[in-house]
Amino acid sequence: MKFLHTSDWHVGKVLKGHNRLDEQRAVLREIVRVARDHRVDAVLVAGDLYESSAPSAHAQQLLVQTLLALRRTGAEVVAIAGNHDHAATFDAYRPLMASAGITLAGTARPAADGGVVEFTARSTGEPVAVALLPFLARRHAVRAAQLVTETPREAATGYGRLVRDLLAALTAGFRDDTVNLVMAHLTAAGGKLGGGERSAQSVLEYWVPTSAFPPDAHYVALGHLHRRQSLPAPCPVHYCGSPITLDFGEENDSTVVLVVEAEVGTPTRVTAEVPIGSGRRLRTVRGTVDEVTRRAEEFGDDYLRVLLCEPARAGLRQDVQRLLPNALEVRIDPGFAAPVHTTGPSPPADGADRSPAELFHAYCIARGIADERVEALFTRLHDQATATHA
Repeated sequence: MKFLHTSDWHVGKVLKGHNRLDEQRAVLREIVRVARDHRVDAVLVAGDLYESSAPSAHAQQLLVQTLLALRRTGAEVVAIAGNHDHAATFDAYRPLMASAGITLAGTARPAADGGVVEFTARSTGEPVAVALLPFLARRHAVRAAQLVTETPREAATGYGRLVRDLLAALTAGFRDDTVNLVMAHLTAAGGKLGGGERSAQSVLEYWVPTSAFPPDAHYVALGHLHRRQSLPAPCPVHYCGSPITLDFGEENDSTVVLVVEAEVGTPTRVTAEVPIGSGRRLRTVRGTVDEVTRRAEEFGDDYLRVLLCEPARAGLRQDVQRLLPNALEVRIDPGFAAPVHTTGPSPPADGADRSPAELFHAYCIARGIADERVEALFTRLHDQATATHA
């Protein structure tokens, strides 16, 4: 049987104040096309469907339309909540989505209560079982383990061990005559961050050892890390990565979805890493204002992070964005942001004998700002304010 593995759509994400919903719509339309063209039996969406736990109405509309479009391809559609999603809302809409043939899982459940989804592959008639483990916050890990494993757990038990116990309970019913799949949203030990993940929920405390994945699983479809990668484990373990570049830290990551073939008694194969090209490229550029603007045609419609190799001055950011409208972030390159040293005696360290203008001048020096206009504006505003209250 054949399935599509995708994750980390982050629908509704805004980049540096820039709305990307139209871009996300094009990316999701492309994923639907891949599912249709490859005639997959199932689409597995491994979490972080939304960017926020309180998505806008437009983001929700886009996501629902996409899930329905995927279902209309004839594929089984199974999606779990990630750390950005609101798990309780996923579970609340579970019955409604089920009526459309779509499975949503917000929280960990026992296998018999929706923790394992079973269906028959339309192309081969093979039975398929998918064990589902949505993102699990540390504060909920013990409770989830007790619910799924039906055994008491100590609060001091490590997160990785609890997840291992959960996976063992969910996959205990895997059979030899079934294509056995696992889908989870977590940080597997040895995985590399893509660059735009929420670091507080990706750190060592949240790592799960790859030995936690059962050897009788044909494939483990993971979400959470935005970089496409596979990990050494007792069974095939893959992150598909995000299909859209989410932040400038990910500008060199590939954006793909995976098409996978699995068969009872046969090693699973990733048959295609299908590039998703509808998202706009993110690019970091360095140079002076004149240097980067001379390269404007080279950048096309890429979103830019501009690191300027010249001292800060008033209006610099506005000047760059006027010349490069796609510059979403403009900063001074660290090499040019060092404090400016001036000659003359050092002022008193506590500032007690300095005027407001002198204190502001010292502040500008500390921030690497050398612009007489800024200091003149401060002096004028200070004079106006003190005259008003005189």
